[in-house]
Amino acid sequence: MKSKALFICQKCGFQSPKWVGKCNGCGEWNTFVEEIVQINQTKTSKPSVVFSRNVVPQKLSEFVSQNEERINTQNIEFNRVLGGGLVKGSLVLIGGEPGIGKSTLALQVALHLKNLKILYISGEESGQQIKLRAERLEIKNDLCYILTETALEEILLRIGELQPDLVIIDSIQTVFTEKIESSPGSVSQIRECTSLILRFAKENHLPFILIGHITKEGSIAGPKVLEHIVDTVLQFEGDQNQMYRILRSMKNRFGSTSELGIYEMRNTGLREVSNPSELLLSQFEEQYSGVAISASIEGVRPFLIEVQSLVGTSVYSTPQRSSTGFDIRRLNMLLAVLEKRVGFRLTSKDVFLNLAGGIRIDDTGIDLAVLCAVLSSDLDISIDKRICFAGEVGLSGEIRPVHRIEQRIGEAQKLGFQQIFISKYNQKGIDFSKFSIKVHFCSRVDEVFRNIFGKKK
Repeated sequence: MKSKALFICQKCGFQSPKWVGKCNGCGEWNTFVEEIVQINQTKTSKPSVVFSRNVVPQKLSEFVSQNEERINTQNIEFNRVLGGGLVKGSLVLIGGEPGIGKSTLALQVALHLKNLKILYISGEESGQQIKLRAERLEIKNDLCYILTETALEEILLRIGELQPDLVIIDSIQTVFTEKIESSPGSVSQIRECTSLILRFAKENHLPFILIGHITKEGSIAGPKVLEHIVDTVLQFEGDQNQMYRILRSMKNRFGSTSELGIYEMRNTGLREVSNPSELLLSQFEEQYSGVAISASIEGVRPFLIEVQSLVGTSVYSTPQRSSTGFDIRRLNMLLAVLEKRVGFRLTSKDVFLNLAGGIRIDDTGIDLAVLCAVLSSDLDISIDKRICFAGEVGLSGEIRPVHRIEQRIGEAQKLGFQQIFISKYNQKGIDFSKFSIKVHFCSRVDEVFRNIFGKKK
């Protein structure tokens, strides 16, 4: 074996014999770090891969379909995002900003599984620190074992001795293997350690939960191949100044990627929020202009969200456009539709948009609520708090149908709303007589504006 120094990009894993400022692989700057790699000089014409069992190709029809065996984590929100629970032999990666609650979530899951043997491996905290967190959570579990270790070989040895039902590693960036002569957290170490853990998990039918750091750009630290290796990638989001946290599925081989779990951070840990509308709707009695309620949906979960807007005269030559929780490019498109198709002039005005609760929504069904909130602020006319909206807006000003309209209407009715505006193209195959809420069918945005504000500019 011969050692050689190489410069490896910490973003994409691109290798260079010398240091360069800009990576030719991903285009990032100042990402190259020197690492020592070992090169095998033994040359042979025979394949270097040795298979431990006789593996032959099989026809697809010869395989027998089997349902994945899942572990109920006793956490409804966590189960929902995973697609029904932890699949045995799977790797779940949880990423998020420092202090957002990743370790708290993982420890809560471990402590709630009282009938299973859990091994919690920490490379960042001591056993005493984990004990203090467990006391704060006020949950006891005598089958939860703690191991403070970062050497992967030692970790796998202890797992083999204990034979746990679930392993949690906090975090994958602190684990290293002696096979690679680079520092923990480097591209080579993360790639090699995750590959070895994956092989161990599949061979022993053992589920792993890996906690990962994220970069300042918001992506999981390490090579992109890390996200390809694992079975599930979960993103833990939220503003540290607010108490609500969002667990979002970015990749899931055993479930949907459109689900999300909502938690409330408390002194005693994370509380599951079964009714998301309680945090996404304001509880104020007064009615304010610039506020509209949208019936949204994520996965199969309907909820109502409050859209807030503020429109004012710009003091700069270029008006400001700002959005929190909503795509800024889509906001600009909707403002262009408002000007071109309806005739409201906003080119000289600042427009600020915010989704209450600190949540980010990708559902296009809140387009209609966004336009109504903007127009309400511009006209300084409040919208009745018992009215909500569900509709996608097209470039010609038409209101397009949205999926799962029955669940949206049902959620609005359950929360006491009296009217809802939807697309008239959502009428097919649905019996609206079963709803007590009044449903308005509209084909264009100006129809909605005339119903809400009573006039058109």
